[in-house]
Amino acid sequence: MEGFKDHINLFNGYIDNFINDLNDNSVYEPIKYFLKLPSKRVRPILTMISSRLYNDDTDYALSAALANELFHNFTLIHDDIMDSSKIRRGNETVHLKWNVNQAILSGDAMQILAYKCLENYEAKIQKKLMEIFNDTALKICEGQQLDLEFEKENELKFSDYIQMIKYKTAVLLGSSVKMGGIINDVNETDLESLYDIGLNLGLAFQIQDDYLDLFGDQNLIGKKIGGDIIKRKKTVMYHVFKEISNEDDSLTLDQLYNDSNSDDGSKIQKVFDLFKNANVDVKTKDLVKNYSTKAINSLENLNIVNDKKSELIQICNKLISRDF
Repeated sequence: MEGFKDHINLFNGYIDNFINDLNDNSVYEPIKYFLKLPSKRVRPILTMISSRLYNDDTDYALSAALANELFHNFTLIHDDIMDSSKIRRGNETVHLKWNVNQAILSGDAMQILAYKCLENYEAKIQKKLMEIFNDTALKICEGQQLDLEFEKENELKFSDYIQMIKYKTAVLLGSSVKMGGIINDVNETDLESLYDIGLNLGLAFQIQDDYLDLFGDQNLIGKKIGGDIIKRKKTVMYHVFKEISNEDDSLTLDQLYNDSNSDDGSKIQKVFDLFKNANVDVKTKDLVKNYSTKAINSLENLNIVNDKKSELIQICNKLISRDF
């Protein structure tokens, strides 16, 4: 199997050619800009690696991989508008660099381009790809709606949070892995296992993102530390703290989240101290390990040789640790 870096280099070359082939209409300028921003290419790489489990022709998976990357980036452009975000991957967001109308239109165009990528497969496979793509797209919209609603709610269960990130983030990783199997017409049992691998990996990935938003390095993650707190997002750490804190500390957290008058830096530091003193950072890392272990365990159900399972395990570990 090719090395992880080889997959990234192959896909980056493919997406560069895609960008160069877009015409000069200004609707594509934000798309070109956004696709050139620093990116881990997690979803397309998962599709390529999943396909390689059954097919040595890595190029065969590139169209499906690009579809997932385009769709993911389209959601980010629109998310940045809804969240009023100023920075994405260390650079200015599209709606600020251009304007909101341009960001919406270019995001829509990117979504259409994602669907067009699926036209490169034969009719039988294309139908299955469209089915999972459409189902995933709707779930992502549902997840985004829940995310918006949860910002105004204090009485939320941990299970509510998991459902939200499952739909908003994890389902696209699940479909990205599964699509690598679909394009190779593998059996339904393997397809279900592939989806479970991606889904649990996606949950681990999002929980790790929540962790990095407060406990990470801004220069490495490409966005402002504590942004979720300022936006009053009820991340995994909020829920973990709620489960283990006493009534007074729980009330203090809610007061900090709902206080719109205090200095952002002060608010972030106070929440940081609350979480740190309650070992929320450690408990959050345990959750990441739990879901990544579930993803790896699902590999045992795949009807593939053990050496390929071993390589996919290494990829899962790299994604969670961001070691790539």
